[in-house]
Amino acid sequence: MTPVAARQAVTRGLIASIACAALAGLLFGFDTAVISGTTTALSREFRLDATWLGVTVSAALWGTLLGSLAAGRPGDRFGARDALKGVGLLFLVGALGSALATGWGVLVFFRILTGLAVGGASVLAPVYIAEIAPARHRGAMVVVFQLNIILGILIAFISNAVIGAIDLGPDDWRWKFGVGAAPALLLLAMLFRISQSPRWLVGRDRADEAAAALIRTGRTREDAIREIAEIRASLASEPVGERLRWSAHARPILLAILIALFNQLSGINALLYYINDIFVAAGAGGSADAQAIVIGLANGVFTCLGLVLIDRAGRRTLLAVGSIGMAGCLTVAGLALDGVLPKGAVLFALIGFIACFASSTGAVIWVYLSEIFPTAVRNRGAALGASVHWGANAVIAAAFPWIAARSAGLPFLFFAAMMALQCVIVLRFFPETKRASLEQLQRKEALHG
Repeated sequence: MTPVAARQAVTRGLIASIACAALAGLLFGFDTAVISGTTTALSREFRLDATWLGVTVSAALWGTLLGSLAAGRPGDRFGARDALKGVGLLFLVGALGSALATGWGVLVFFRILTGLAVGGASVLAPVYIAEIAPARHRGAMVVVFQLNIILGILIAFISNAVIGAIDLGPDDWRWKFGVGAAPALLLLAMLFRISQSPRWLVGRDRADEAAAALIRTGRTREDAIREIAEIRASLASEPVGERLRWSAHARPILLAILIALFNQLSGINALLYYINDIFVAAGAGGSADAQAIVIGLANGVFTCLGLVLIDRAGRRTLLAVGSIGMAGCLTVAGLALDGVLPKGAVLFALIGFIACFASSTGAVIWVYLSEIFPTAVRNRGAALGASVHWGANAVIAAAFPWIAARSAGLPFLFFAAMMALQCVIVLRFFPETKRASLEQLQRKEALHG
């Protein structure tokens, strides 16, 4: 730890900045999971079979893929904070448009817009947090973004259950989508009250504004001057305008692809999108909505554990240990769904899976993607990783109901094998990044790329 990092305080300005960016995570989680409570109503409303239901659910994910691909360039050009303003507007329009959709095509269009917002948020918010947070707190502060994703998922599950219990009739799915407009408005309002990233400001020769932003987020004036000098030195080795290139950035590109791909090959989002249907297939007693809330609560609790551990145990350790736990739990769930084990084991296996996921790859992915690329290409590098994440997500979400209709347990056994493979690859190839400044990590990548 550098002397500068040791003296950095957690100020109200830093908390406000982190909270605002993390709110984008809440919307990310809400709009990702809210579809799980509407699948039955949408199938009835638009006469969808399993294939077309998969298309409907995955529509937002193709938008998310496009949003993550497109977010890097405006993030680098205008700064993550200002680019997030466009994301907030898309969240608002997507929620209202989905709630008021007059037909299946209109619903799919607005779900794609929502997906664009989720994709943009998944790139820009973690990068913003990583660039504004002190090095010794960076991992935990980016995990706050992940924690808000989990909170958004839990709010979606609770909101779906409450609206379902109110019994608003066959159009209750419209209310479920429309709830997301409220936090979208709050995000837009908060974005006008936080600082730009100091690293982005230094890259635009706005050192005075960068110093003010650093002071607002806990640095002394002396420390701000030193940090700006360090940022300038790192930018001198890779100036603003540098393209993301395999020849120059092979190692972080490969790491980004691997961590993003394996995050989805865990099956996490297939579980979240189809959780009610999975519990129905397991013959679970009681309300599927209520059991979904149990899963959401476990997700939140163990994400908090990841937040506590990520700057202590480190990113690599969490990934390796979590992979082993996920592989075991997914195997039990798959065997139970296929009748080899009692079906009552499904809920407990999925809670165990969520516990291992949330405290490992769920906590690490957005931290890692926001750390491993140099400042000049950080948004575009994070966009690459996020686009792989969402592309894999869309394919898995579309294929899951078709495969599960033929063998309920097969998808989970496949996901288990992928987690075992992830453990091997993490131990072999992934470096540790905890507690180093972004500029120190850039020098490390240059030396060992």
